[in-house]
Amino acid sequence: MIPFNIPALVDKEKIYMKQALSDGRISGDGPFTKKCSEWIEMKTGTEKVLLTTSCTHALEMAALLADIKEGDEVIMPSYTFVSTANAFVLRGANIVFIDIRPDTMNMDETLIENAITSKTKAIVPVHYAGVGCEMKTIMDIARNHDLLVIEDAAQSVMATYEDKALGTFGHFGCYSFHATKNYSMGEGGAILIGDESYLERAEIIREKGTDRSKFLRGQVDKYSWIDIGSSYLPSDLNAALLYAQLEAADEINASRLDRWHQYYSCLNHLQEGERIKLPYIPKECKHNAHMFYIKVKNLEERNSLAIYLKEKDVSAVFHYVPLHSSLAGRRYGRFEGKDRHTTKESECLLRLPMYFGLSEKEVDYVVACIEAYYENS
Repeated sequence: MIPFNIPALVDKEKIYMKQALSDGRISGDGPFTKKCSEWIEMKTGTEKVLLTTSCTHALEMAALLADIKEGDEVIMPSYTFVSTANAFVLRGANIVFIDIRPDTMNMDETLIENAITSKTKAIVPVHYAGVGCEMKTIMDIARNHDLLVIEDAAQSVMATYEDKALGTFGHFGCYSFHATKNYSMGEGGAILIGDESYLERAEIIREKGTDRSKFLRGQVDKYSWIDIGSSYLPSDLNAALLYAQLEAADEINASRLDRWHQYYSCLNHLQEGERIKLPYIPKECKHNAHMFYIKVKNLEERNSLAIYLKEKDVSAVFHYVPLHSSLAGRRYGRFEGKDRHTTKESECLLRLPMYFGLSEKEVDYVVACIEAYYENS
């Protein structure tokens, strides 16, 4: 079986985790947490990065920092993971879903202004598959309407738009280090703080609403309850696991990109024959090979191909069910405008195996299975 995903592992995870254990610093904000934060800051040019227990929690922190309140509206694509919406619904916001671009599967930036009302507080771009949204346009719209931008960059570590790291355009950026992502700490994430004025409150919210961070730096002689918050600190054991992979990030990224380009090159003849569509990467974007997907004719063909590949020991999977079509999506949000592409494109998309360590031979086999399917259909 060629699985859809295998979490990335390099040589040093056990060494670093044993080091964390031997140092006795396994709770939050230990030495490895600091190393990971500094690595992300250096790599992205962000002023401050705080590791979190998940990207979900990074988004929840962003919603708190953005002071989202009951009745506020937040604009985002419907084609995203539930956490993108949940973070704001938890604060009482109403979600305004807009359609996606069929080329990148990202939010259609030309539809944002029509969705803005007097209640709009924030725009949440989601960089699907590590391919950047049209951030120049989105940031211009946000400035013109005095809105916050919170980037769901869960899939986007090591990806850029116009040579600037995804997650660093908005007021906040949110990364994921889940086991399905390019770099993993099992469960984990990070919030990137793009505006220094939010940093002090971010530290307080992350430390259960206390000023404990100041206490640990010797800035106050005791810490106390200052604000609302929760426990968003990952264990330093998780950070030790992650740091080993961040040290090898260039190697992991290059390997994934090699397999991504191999898929594209080998399957391009099926695209030219109009049997499938392959991912589109705008010229201003550098992606990180987070996933490789194909788009087929319709839902029936997608399901048929997935079953065929499973019979050939290849695990290929679809992705999000659009949020606006879900029970909670209808309760907590609305779709602005027409759903021209979101549902249709989501039903055509099939993700192929993609992970660090996937071999050339395995990609060749997956491609051969897809070719055989279309030869016989």
